[in-house]
Amino acid sequence: MTKMPEYSLEKNLLKGGEFLIKDEEVRNVFIPEELNEEQQMIRQMVREFADGAKLDSPHMDKQVELLQRAGELGLLSSHIPEEFGGMPLDTNTNTVINEEMGYIPGGFTTTYAAHVGIGTLPILYFGDEAQRAKYLPGLATGELKASYCLTEPSSGSDALAAKTTAVLNEAGTHYILNGQKMWITNAGFADVFIVFAKIDGEKFTAFIVEKGMEGFTLGAEEKKLGIKGSSTRQVFFENVEVPTENLLGEIGKGHLIAFNILNVGRFKLGVLTMGGSKSALNTATQYAKERVQFKTPIASFGAIQYKLAEMAIRIFANESTCYRVSDLMQDMEHKLIKEGKSRKDALLESAEEYAIECAIIKVLGSEVADYCVDELVQVHGGYGFSEEYPAAMAYRDSRIGRIYEGTNEINRMLSVNMLLKRAMKGKLDITTPAWAVQKELASMPSFDSPTGAYAEEYKAVKNFKKMILMVAGAAAKMQMDGKINLKHEQEILMNVADMMITAYTAESVLLRVHKLQDSVNKKQAQEVYDAVLKTLMYDSNEKMEKFAKEALVSFAEGDLLKTMLMGVKRFVKYPPTNVKNNRRLIAKQLIDSDGWCF
Repeated sequence: MTKMPEYSLEKNLLKGGEFLIKDEEVRNVFIPEELNEEQQMIRQMVREFADGAKLDSPHMDKQVELLQRAGELGLLSSHIPEEFGGMPLDTNTNTVINEEMGYIPGGFTTTYAAHVGIGTLPILYFGDEAQRAKYLPGLATGELKASYCLTEPSSGSDALAAKTTAVLNEAGTHYILNGQKMWITNAGFADVFIVFAKIDGEKFTAFIVEKGMEGFTLGAEEKKLGIKGSSTRQVFFENVEVPTENLLGEIGKGHLIAFNILNVGRFKLGVLTMGGSKSALNTATQYAKERVQFKTPIASFGAIQYKLAEMAIRIFANESTCYRVSDLMQDMEHKLIKEGKSRKDALLESAEEYAIECAIIKVLGSEVADYCVDELVQVHGGYGFSEEYPAAMAYRDSRIGRIYEGTNEINRMLSVNMLLKRAMKGKLDITTPAWAVQKELASMPSFDSPTGAYAEEYKAVKNFKKMILMVAGAAAKMQMDGKINLKHEQEILMNVADMMITAYTAESVLLRVHKLQDSVNKKQAQEVYDAVLKTLMYDSNEKMEKFAKEALVSFAEGDLLKTMLMGVKRFVKYPPTNVKNNRRLIAKQLIDSDGWCF
């Protein structure tokens, strides 16, 4: 078992969302190159499991067997305490496990994630001791399989609109459940179902329902676009008698379970998609080296090299962000434990603290994966459209990532709403830095050239954050003045969210590359990392300008709009970069290494 690292009091641990108003120090950020030897051994073990699972994973009848094999290796128990048969590992090690599991095609990652995440964690975090003792040992080994029942035909993103009901019987011994759920992963073989229903039609509450309870039935397997190996069915409850001791958490507090578990699920999904993205890059690179056109491998063509390099840049960005947040949650967990919290409470609260970052990672990871599989198909040309090649299945499987665990649109709006709520509750002081930006706009711009390592990049990141504060602050003031209602201006929220994602990702890559500058644990020269960073920063600069302008012109006008657009012009000053040469350098490394090499 990996020894859990201690939280260092020397670290200046940023709070959730605080990245917008404070600069992270290089020494504080964790990068994947710092994973220890034992974590690398675990990575190798999981990779061997993933390689062995690839042939079976697209087949639904093999999913149970694969889960049991994963259980034998301890891959289902890495969050579960030892007293319940688990082998609890630290957050960074769990991130490694999830990344490697993401390499498995055909829907098994969905099966796995539904079991270890949203299926098991509600019992771990919210179950009483009797419930934990009854279910966790079987869930840890795979003897029991878990499922999570939240979505209904009329309630998807609006989960609290659920119509499934629970009524206490006259004897006070059982709740009678009636209703239906849909899109339920693992439903075809699960033994334990986390079910959300409204007691007396009002109090949103969670229950543990077991397969075989009378009145509990399943619909047919859904015919899905992708992840065909996973089981997805509707679940029906017709006067199902659930013992009162199977009520999970508190009556009327089911939303706390649903939303907090989704924070963890979103982070895990972003990490799982990273493994899938790397797999797509590897396959694309190897095919490009083998495929000959015009008497030369297509890997030698600039247009193909662009695709390979851009895939790598986006994966590198996702990886940098995932491990940064993983370590933040790990440090917060240890900080809370030192303050007297139990480990399960510390795990839950650390994910809640970084809910904004988890939403960012979910959006980022799923969209990077979609980009990578799309380019994988394109690199294969006509063969990419054939089911005889791996590109077609990867393309279909990836698409669900932008939908489940909350659609990317919902996660974008949540990230902004959560930031504003934290500010209103006094957890973040956004007002002071926002006013500082307004004062800067009213002053003469500085023409001093930045100095020091990666000075232009640090200046750009600071400017990105200033643009977010400028746009979000102006929109918030317009709302306070009654001129707009942001609830009805989702496009503005989406623009601000995209700015937050872009800025946080750029900063994560910058911190990683800067930290690597003095590191000896590198697989290639610093110039390749610099090429990744500078290309990403150049593109991020363009994106920030676009998102900011789109938001501003949608709610501001006259002198206010003119002033704000001048501010945008002031804050997008990253120097022109030869991205063609950068991408060629990155592509050469990928081609020489047969794929992902960072």
